[in-house]
Amino acid sequence: MELAVTKRDIAKKVKALREEGVLPAVVYGRSEESTPISIDRKTFEKLFKTAGESTVITLTGLSGPKQALIHEVSVHPVTGQAIHADFYAIEKGQKVTVSVPLEFDGVSPAVKDLGGILTKVIHEIEMEVDPSELPQAIHIDISKLATLDDQIKVGDLTFPKSATVSLDPDEVVAIISVAKEEVEEVAPIDLSAIETSVERGKKEEEGEAAEGESKE
Repeated sequence: MELAVTKRDIAKKVKALREEGVLPAVVYGRSEESTPISIDRKTFEKLFKTAGESTVITLTGLSGPKQALIHEVSVHPVTGQAIHADFYAIEKGQKVTVSVPLEFDGVSPAVKDLGGILTKVIHEIEMEVDPSELPQAIHIDISKLATLDDQIKVGDLTFPKSATVSLDPDEVVAIISVAKEEVEEVAPIDLSAIETSVERGKKEEEGEAAEGESKE
């Protein structure tokens, strides 16, 4: 993916740029001097929806094309529009550390046929990888979850050859959970403690009789 940028005149206020539909941004790197740049906001937002933060983008319009990652995007709290972006320039031969999202594809027979519930334990995985092999997402086929005991672990996933992942291969990524029916426990009734109306009436009559005898 390519994105056209221009070097930004820092003397011009960013508010004025935004009013013109221009997104103020900056590009920097490990051995790259921080450079203020300007981008067409609508073009950037369209690209960002597709690329996200885990796709290498080629910035054009500077001294030469630069490979970079979208490192951070600030958005307006009300409109949700992008108001500033940071790009991290990648050196040739340099690996990058990125959190790559997991995408769960397919249908699990354990969910469809057995009433299980798919529980996603991990939603993204951080990896160090060559930019040329950086995946936009790690796809996981959940059709492998056929029984209520099946699991998908980190070791079951497919990563780029240059990727280094710090997670343990036995760490669970997704499992099937079984819904538990909640049964309200009711305390047993002590029948001996219940006084019937007949017994109560009998006690009242006996009490009145005794009271009458004492008066005599």
